[in-house]
Amino acid sequence: MAEALPTYEIYAIRYARRDARRADHFIGGDPHDGPMPMDYFTWVIKGAGRVIAVDTGFTAEVAAQRKREFLRCPVATMSELGISAESVSDVVLTHLHYDHVGNFDKFPTARFHLQAKEMGFVTGPYMRYSKFGHSFEVEDVVGMVRLNFKGRVEQHQGEVDLAPGISLHHTGGHTPGLQIVRVNTQRGWVVLASDAAHYYEHIRKNRFFGTAFNLGDMIDAYRTAEKLAASPDHIVPGHDPLVMRYYPAVSPKLEGVIVRLDVAPRTA
Repeated sequence: MAEALPTYEIYAIRYARRDARRADHFIGGDPHDGPMPMDYFTWVIKGAGRVIAVDTGFTAEVAAQRKREFLRCPVATMSELGISAESVSDVVLTHLHYDHVGNFDKFPTARFHLQAKEMGFVTGPYMRYSKFGHSFEVEDVVGMVRLNFKGRVEQHQGEVDLAPGISLHHTGGHTPGLQIVRVNTQRGWVVLASDAAHYYEHIRKNRFFGTAFNLGDMIDAYRTAEKLAASPDHIVPGHDPLVMRYYPAVSPKLEGVIVRLDVAPRTA
């Protein structure tokens, strides 16, 4: 008999936000334009003696530069879960946009996991075009290159099992090397979609986010997430404020700060 897979707790940390409108989030705009704010998250996977961070956010300095509302340092906020950066063994970078890889230097011993296609993209010829390059911070990219020379970066080629019950899956679309994370939990397989689906509306209505490298890969990523997740309610989008409404806070004092994703959402 096959050994049962371990189950994990998953936490979403909300560290920044910005005001925006619906027209900002869909290619071609939106006929019913109105407010559509964006939240910024990092995630923590905990269980089976492991602590794994998924994405690392951005800093207060980058927030000021890019006119985002910085709420808290996502790495420091892990202490509310009894987790220190030193205890994190692995960091999954879903891709290398500025809001997913900043603060990487705060993890002194972790190994970093990304797709080889992503590293090739950010060090290749497309970065000379502002349409692509503006979403990256040069120092973050250079930092990853330095860590690679130190042997602390794992560059994967497609699907890989990071640990029993945790797997990484290349999708592309938003960037060529975008990957999503599948996690076994007490409620079944949860998919951290990151920017494969910024909002629930993108995946549920097959709409395209405005920052895209390949639209075909973007919509195929929706189908990949659906196949990997136990149900549509097991897919967690990367920037939707509804995540904070659907999932319970870990404590009353952390309402709006940290929610738990391995329990059933309060979706209608």
